[in-house]
Parts: sequence; C-alpha cells; structure tokens
Amino acid sequence: MDELHALIREGIGKVGALPELAFYGGSFTAIDAGRQEEYLRAAYEYVKSGQLSSVRISTRPDCVDAAALDRLRRYGVGTVELGAQSMEDSVLIKSNRGHLARDTRKAAALVKAYGFTLGLQMMIGLPGENEGSAEYTAREIIGCGPDLVRIYPTAVIRNTALEKMYLEGRYTPLETDEAAEICAGLIPLFEEAGIRVIRIGLNPTEELSGEVAAGVYHPAFGELCKSKLYLKNAEAELCKLAGCVPDTVTIAVGRGRTSMMVGQRKCNVNRLKERYGIKRIKVIEGDIDGYAAVLCPPL
Repeated sequence: MDELHALIREGIGKVGALPELAFYGGSFTAIDAGRQEEYLRAAYEYVKSGQLSSVRISTRPDCVDAAALDRLRRYGVGTVELGAQSMEDSVLIKSNRGHLARDTRKAAALVKAYGFTLGLQMMIGLPGENEGSAEYTAREIIGCGPDLVRIYPTAVIRNTALEKMYLEGRYTPLETDEAAEICAGLIPLFEEAGIRVIRIGLNPTEELSGEVAAGVYHPAFGELCKSKLYLKNAEAELCKLAGCVPDTVTIAVGRGRTSMMVGQRKCNVNRLKERYGIKRIKVIEGDIDGYAAVLCPPL
C-alpha cells in the first residue's frame, strides 16, 4: 500500500482542483474482496482529509451485488461505471463478454438504488454487430437511466482472441471515418436524454499505441465525431437555401468550437465549398448551444 499512497500523493500534487481518484483498467469489484478493502481504505483516508473529492471505479455488470456496493459506499465511492459494451446478447456472446444485457440492466438499477452516480460504457464495431446495433444499444442504455456514458470504438489489440479472428478473416473492424459517423449519430441521442457523454474513443497512451493491430485508434477521435455533427448541421442549413448559396458564407458556432466546424485539415470547409460551390467560408463564434451551425449574413 505504500506505493498506492505515493501515487495518490503524487497525483494530488499535480492537480490544481480537488481531484477524484479512479480505479480503472479492470473490473474492480471482480478482484478479491480483501484487496478491494485495502485499496479503498487507502483512498478513503484522502477523502476524509479533504484531499480527494471522491472515488470512482469501473467494473463488469455481472460483478455487482449488494455486498460489493455496500463496500464501495462505505469507503466514499461516488461513481460506479459499468462496462455494458453492447445490449445485444448475440453480440455479447460472440465477443465472449461473459455477461448478458439483463446483467447490465440489473446492475444499473442496483447502482442507482444505492445512490451512486451511474456511468455506462458502450462499444461500437464489436463482432456480430449490424447496421442498427449501435443505436439499439444506445437507446437501451438510455433506458437504464445513467448519469454519464463513454463510447468506445473497437480496437484490435495484439495477441488477443479478437486479433486471431481478425487475422483469420472472421472479423472486420470499422474504419475510423465509419466509426466517427456512427458515434456522431449517438451523441445527440444521449444529450437529448440529459446524459453526459464524457468520453468518445480510447485515451491515447504510448503503451497502447504500439499494441493496436487494427480498428479505430485516433488521438482526437472525439473531436472527429463532433466535427461530423457540425458538418451535418451546416449542410442542413445550406440545403434550406434551395440552390441559392452565396459565394461567401459565414457560419456561427459555439465558443471554442471553431476547429470542430472547420474540421481536421479543413476537411469540413473544403467539403462545403466543393459541394455547394462556395468560394469563401468564415467561421465565427457566439453564444450558440450544442452543435448548431448558424448561417449569418456575410461579414
């Protein structure tokens, strides 16, 4: 535990605001109960002293029960995230997840009943998915009433069963652009339901980057997805002009969102210019909510 205490103190020293400690990278409630107690007891010292705001953990839906949640609540855990991944049993079975959709629904209800902040994680591009799988899973997750969600596109990690399927031609991963289109369609579903999307895409690390054999792994994947939303909304506004699009177009977006509207390497503005015959596009910022792209009179 000395190493854990050292890591916690180091992390506290690097963060200006009151930090939260997260036990991620595995299924926390699946490890030995005694070890859970050790970790949680160590973290709770810093919660009680006011150096940490709270503790959060991630785990599997089939590793959540009353005893586990009693333990988490006793040691100041505030958020429990469940790796739902899919709400289609056929996909879960083909992906060898070891749990079914009913396990996610049951665990989510129990976490909410205990008063924790509930997070649900979903993946797109898993084996056995079809065109409607992502939206189905998103809507089923919304039905579970989480406070927050994470969306991850599937990446094929070396020396895994999924890589074997990929190399044998039994699994075809999504391309980055395809995955971004899918996720762009999911974001409004969650936000309209009042659910925060706190992460889209894997957190890029030096260690992980060398282990991805195929699939989606992009350092700014979340921005790619949001950029597609801006493009879609801008095109919808331009279509309203019924073929009378001016040579110069000014588009207003929310503050700090210019880069998303412009797109990486100006892909969005270049597409709009080509498709609608626009010579110049100017993007400005204003008090605009969401992913709206508002056409303004030329400036």
